[in-house]
Amino acid sequence: MRTAYIGLGANLGDRRGNIRRALRLLAATPGVRIGRVSRLYNTKPEGYAAQPDFLNGVAAVHTKLGSRGLLRRLKEIERELGRSKGRRNGPRLIDLDLLLYSRTELRCRGLIIPHPRLQQRGFVLRPMAEIAAGVIHPVSRKRMGTLWREHQRWKRESVKCPTPKV
Repeated sequence: MRTAYIGLGANLGDRRGNIRRALRLLAATPGVRIGRVSRLYNTKPEGYAAQPDFLNGVAAVHTKLGSRGLLRRLKEIERELGRSKGRRNGPRLIDLDLLLYSRTELRCRGLIIPHPRLQQRGFVLRPMAEIAAGVIHPVSRKRMGTLWREHQRWKRESVKCPTPKV
């Protein structure tokens, strides 16, 4: 079995309930076993700000499915729970992202592993560091705990940076 990490998010409806339902559906999938699940964190939306706050977390899953099969199942679960195509980074009932799949680096149509924005997203790095601090990002070769600390430091430093006078 391979270990994958799934980003969990929701900002519409019963956010916590939507994430729980998604995890139950994923756990009922043949060849998939849920491992550690992080706490859920209330986070501000990024990109498109005019929407409700998100609940975000990460789940480790142990699977016999290949990366494409797992991604396909995640998209099926999103549809089963009522997610429809909408605005990029917009509001959603459920969002399931394949963040990491074993130590795989993959770049093909419709699937990039590791998730291309994983290192920039505090709402993913924080729960990843909680449940998998020692897991190494296959591209940066840094541990998740290190990436989370670097992200926090970067956020603090960017807040301190004064606005240039014109």
